[in-house]
Amino acid sequence: MDDILIKAAQLLLSLSILVILHEFGHFLPAKLFGVKVEKFYLFFDPWFSLFKTKKGDTEYGVGWLPLGGYVKLSGMIDESMDKEQMKEPAKDYEFRAKPAWQRLIVMLGGVTVNVILGIFIYSMIMMTWGKTYLSAEDAKYGVHVSETAKQAGFKDGDRVIEIDGEPLPNDYTYATITQELLLNEEINEVTVENNGQTRTVRVPHEFAQKMLASGEKSLFTERIPFIADTVLPSSPAESAGIQKGDKFLAVNGKDTEYFIDFAKTVQDLKGEEVEITVERNGEPVTLSAMVGEDGKVGVGNQPITNFFELTQKDYSFFEAFPAGYNLALDKMGGYIDQFSLIFSKEGVSQLGGFGTIGNLFPSAWDWRTFWNLTAFLSLILAIMNILPIPALDGGHVMFLLYEIVSGRKPGEKFMEYAQLAGMLLLLTLLLWANGNDVLRMLD
Repeated sequence: MDDILIKAAQLLLSLSILVILHEFGHFLPAKLFGVKVEKFYLFFDPWFSLFKTKKGDTEYGVGWLPLGGYVKLSGMIDESMDKEQMKEPAKDYEFRAKPAWQRLIVMLGGVTVNVILGIFIYSMIMMTWGKTYLSAEDAKYGVHVSETAKQAGFKDGDRVIEIDGEPLPNDYTYATITQELLLNEEINEVTVENNGQTRTVRVPHEFAQKMLASGEKSLFTERIPFIADTVLPSSPAESAGIQKGDKFLAVNGKDTEYFIDFAKTVQDLKGEEVEITVERNGEPVTLSAMVGEDGKVGVGNQPITNFFELTQKDYSFFEAFPAGYNLALDKMGGYIDQFSLIFSKEGVSQLGGFGTIGNLFPSAWDWRTFWNLTAFLSLILAIMNILPIPALDGGHVMFLLYEIVSGRKPGEKFMEYAQLAGMLLLLTLLLWANGNDVLRMLD
C-alpha cells in the first residue's frame, strides 16, 4: 500500500508541475496581448473546486478532477463550450478579437513551455548527476532474452556485437539496441556472440508488432550474477543458513547463477521447500529453505557496480545544456517513431492510462528518477497536445493556420461541433487507456 501511495504522490506532483507550467505558457502571451483570462486552473472543476481565489480579472483555483488543467480565455470556444459569450459582438479584450498571429502564439505557448521545460530538466540532470550507463560492450555476462526475442533466434547469454555488419557504437546499451530493433525496419540481421561462438540472427518481419502483441516490456535484460549481500532477519534465507557472500548456483538442481533466473524459479515455488546450492569459500554447499508465500526467500543481491564497470560521463554547466538539448531531441524522436506503432491492433491494446504512467515511478522516492520521468512526460505532453485534434492545442493551431492561409475564419458553428467531436474522441481514448489498465490489474 505504501508503494502505491509513493508512486501516486510522485505522479501527482509531476503532473501538477507540468500542467501549471503548460497553462502558464498560454496565460503569459494571452496577458501580453491584452486577452482577458477568466480562469487559471490546476485540474478540472466541474460543479465545484477545491480552492479558488480571484485576483484582477482572473479566478485562480484547484479543481478536484486531476485530468489536466486549463486557462479560460474570454471570447474563445474551448472545453467550457461557453456559446452564450460568442453570441455577443467581439470585445477588444477577447481572444477572437486579436490578430491570427497573436492567437497562434497563445495557442503554441503551452507546447513551447513543455519542450523548453523538458530540455531544461534534462540539462540540470546532466549537470547534477551526469550520465551513468552500462554499455552493451561491458555487459560481459550477456543478456536474458524475452520470449519474442527467443522466437526470433536470440538465446540467453547472447552478447550483441554487430547490427547489419556494423560494430556497436561505444555508448550503445541494450535499451538502445531494443529501440533500434523495434523502430528501424531497415535492420535485417544482428550478429551475436555466445560462449565464444558467433552467429547471425535474422530480424523477422513485423518484429515490433509481435513484441507489442506479446505485452513484453523489453527484449533484453543484462544478466547479473547473484551473490548474497543482504540476508533479511527472520527470513527463509536466514533460517536456511544463507550467508553474505554466498554465490547462488542452483535451485532444486536447476541452474540459477544469475539473479533473474533465481527470482523466476522461486516465484514458481511459493510455499515449497527447496534445495538451494551456493558456492561458499570455493566449495558448493546445499541448503534447504522454505520459499515464502510471496515467492521470495529474503536475500538482496550485491550492487551492480560489483559486477560491471559502468560508464560515467560528467558535464559542466555549459556542457549540460547542449547535452540536455540533444537528449530531449533523442527522446522526442524516439517517442514520435514509437507513436506510429499505436495505429495497429497490437499497439492499441498496449495503450495505458494513469495507472501505467504511475507505475513508471519507483516505489521509493528517487529524485533523479522523478526528474527524468518528469522531463520525459513534459515532452510527451508537448507532442500529444500539438496533434491536430480539435479540443487540443494542435486543433486550434490547425484552424488558425487555415485562417492565416485562406484569410477566412472557420464558422463558429463549425468550431463548436469540431470542439465537441474532439472532446468525445479524447474522452474515448481516456476511457480506453484507463480501461486497459484495469484489465491488466485483473489479469
